[in-house]
Amino acid sequence: QVQLVESGGGSVQAGGSLRLSCAISGNFDMRNHYVGWYRQAPGKERVRIAAISAYSGSTYYRTMEGRATISLDKANSMAYLQMNRLKPEDTAIYYCAASPEFGNIWITERPDYWGQGTQVTVSP
Repeated sequence: QVQLVESGGGSVQAGGSLRLSCAISGNFDMRNHYVGWYRQAPGKERVRIAAISAYSGSTYYRTMEGRATISLDKANSMAYLQMNRLKPEDTAIYYCAASPEFGNIWITERPDYWGQGTQVTVSP
C-alpha cells in the first residue's frame, strides 16, 4: 500500500502563490512510480494538472496554463505543486495520486493511490 498526504492548501488572494506538498509513504519506489496532481472544483469534474516521475520527467495538462510546476524530492519521498498567479477559478480541492503506470495517471486518470485532498481558495 501507498499513502499520500497533501498539505499546503489555504486561502490566498488572486495573483498570489501556493506550494502544495504531497508526502508519500508505504510501498512506494520513486524509480518506478508516477505522481500526479489533480483538482476538482465545486460542481465540476476532476481534472488533471501535471504528472512526474523520477526518470521520465514531467508533463503538464493545460489546466493551469503554465502557472504550475510539479517537482519531486526523491530523498524525502515528497512531491510538490508550485502554483503562481492564482485566479479565483483555481479554487478547488487539489489531490495528489500515484501509480506505477503512466497510463493510469494520465490517460485513464485512475491512479492506484489517492491522497485525501487539500482545499485551495482564491479570492478576487
